[in-house]
Amino acid sequence: MSPKIEGKNGEHEAVLETAKLMLAAARTAPKTGGIDDVVTLIVYGEEKDAIAEKMYEIAEQRKIEGFKRDANNLKDSEAVVLIGVRGKKSAGLNCGACGHRNCEEFEKAQRKMGQDFTGPTCIFKVLDLGIALGSAVKIASLLNVDNRIMYRVGTAALKLNLISEATVAMGIPLSAKGKNIYFDRR
Repeated sequence: MSPKIEGKNGEHEAVLETAKLMLAAARTAPKTGGIDDVVTLIVYGEEKDAIAEKMYEIAEQRKIEGFKRDANNLKDSEAVVLIGVRGKKSAGLNCGACGHRNCEEFEKAQRKMGQDFTGPTCIFKVLDLGIALGSAVKIASLLNVDNRIMYRVGTAALKLNLISEATVAMGIPLSAKGKNIYFDRR
């Protein structure tokens, strides 16, 4: 008898393979000055559910239903791709978008954790994060794996120190179901 891969097992493996390809897309996405400060991670199973639990906790603390709604989506997902950026380094452009007169002043600035992210963060590093996120979700889309960039997932992952090098992070839950769970929601 030849080996078989049942639907659910095959779909789970397809989601994980897609997640790996998303990491490659994020890594090879263009970066300011060619300097790569993007950090990535794939989380599934109990660790993924721990992020959702942290999101429920934040929802309760802040009285924000969006954290609960997104936590429900994450619990129902196969995996999540986390993409963040090390925003403490400057791009060296002295643009002032960080709130400092120049990059030297920015790099000497005291870093502090805000409600969700650490700042100040270099705007060009955040732009690099956006490009990496776009490249990653493009791959998932091309492979017909449902996904959605979620700020709240990144917040919870940072609070759990899962992607601790990052000053800002986002999560991209992944699902392969008969209906896209991320866009048909309350």
